[in-house]
Amino acid sequence: MKTSKPVSQNLPEIKQTKHSLKMMTTRERWRVYKRIILMFFLAVVTLTVVHRGNFTPMEDFQGDRIERQAGMELVVEDVKKDHISISFWKSVQRVLTTTESPKTTEKQGPTSWDVTSSNCSINLNFSSSEWFTGLEANFKQFLLYRHCRYFPILMNHPEKCAGDIDLLMVIKSVITQFDRREVIRQTWGKEQVINGKRIKTLFLLGVSSNEAERANHQKLLEYEDYIYGDILQWDFMDSFFNLTLKEIHFLKWFSTYCGNTRYIFKGDDDVFVSVPNILEYLEVSKDLKDLFVGDVLFKAKPIRKKQNKYYIPQALYNKTLYPPYAGGGGFLMDGPLARKLYGACETLELYPIDDVFLGMCLEVLQVTPIKHNAFKTFGLVKNKTSRMNKEPCFFKSMLVVHKLLPPDLIEMWRLVNSDLICSQKSNLL
Repeated sequence: MKTSKPVSQNLPEIKQTKHSLKMMTTRERWRVYKRIILMFFLAVVTLTVVHRGNFTPMEDFQGDRIERQAGMELVVEDVKKDHISISFWKSVQRVLTTTESPKTTEKQGPTSWDVTSSNCSINLNFSSSEWFTGLEANFKQFLLYRHCRYFPILMNHPEKCAGDIDLLMVIKSVITQFDRREVIRQTWGKEQVINGKRIKTLFLLGVSSNEAERANHQKLLEYEDYIYGDILQWDFMDSFFNLTLKEIHFLKWFSTYCGNTRYIFKGDDDVFVSVPNILEYLEVSKDLKDLFVGDVLFKAKPIRKKQNKYYIPQALYNKTLYPPYAGGGGFLMDGPLARKLYGACETLELYPIDDVFLGMCLEVLQVTPIKHNAFKTFGLVKNKTSRMNKEPCFFKSMLVVHKLLPPDLIEMWRLVNSDLICSQKSNLL
């Protein structure tokens, strides 16, 4: 097979040729010029081939992937370290990278996700203590691994914060709830520009809690992200206690990539949100510093009944009251405060209830969250059978209403955005 000369061997010949030009006729010079041009072209081609030959295909990269399993054990698997290469039916391919970072006017800490592995091991220092042995199994597991704070990122979209973003909509979800994510994309979570305000949407996920179905669920999620490009996923198990991990991972992610994002809405994937009402509220509140607003609970007491989902044993929290905190169904905060919250959460031990933990972080910053009556994170009224919970005129005046499954959300969205005539306008904003 014929090969081109190395570029270094061509250079002396080029110099000698140039020296001889002075002794030649015009016609001979023109022939030599053409030869020089051809040699230069071959040199460029050779450099290009050599340059490409130095790169290894993405599929050949391998590293460690750390996964938090159902028993909160850490297992190392052979997968790609900083990249995920996805191929669907050998027809499409997309590479997700964790090293991209948008251009921002501010730089705070790392410019990319800097956690690529975890050496977390069980902490047995207090396992023989009397207070620990009396705890339920799930609390024991939580405490033994509470020091495991950050995990590798599996799907990353730093481009969501590129440029100036007015409102970032961030929704907590799990792999199996695709129908909820799809309805949100079609309704209030649609990315758009309203009156010049740029709105972006992201979903926050861990890995499947069902080990037997994890591989299939992950492939479906990767394909979903290939289509929509709006999923942030980290390598910890999605569970109730790990919602706090989801909180701190997002705060770290936001502090890394989102220097020019003004406001954040953060909520669950079963809420109704009025984006125009949110933008109207933010406009009248633009001069407020450290804005954090939602359905705030003041003087809430820890629940001590073991059968309750939010039960907390005395050994884990022995104070009488929680600090003020907003219901996790949905709340608003400004970007600068989110970056401060990331710093505050680093000073605290993790707590198994995510919205209470965020209230603890606010307490560290001496920021009191604002209660707003248009945030209904427990439904419009407590009586679930009340017709008020299905009245579109009430929804039209709200900011956030919790507990709507996909069919109900689609129907309510249709009604609120129809030619709806309501008797009077709410003064809640």
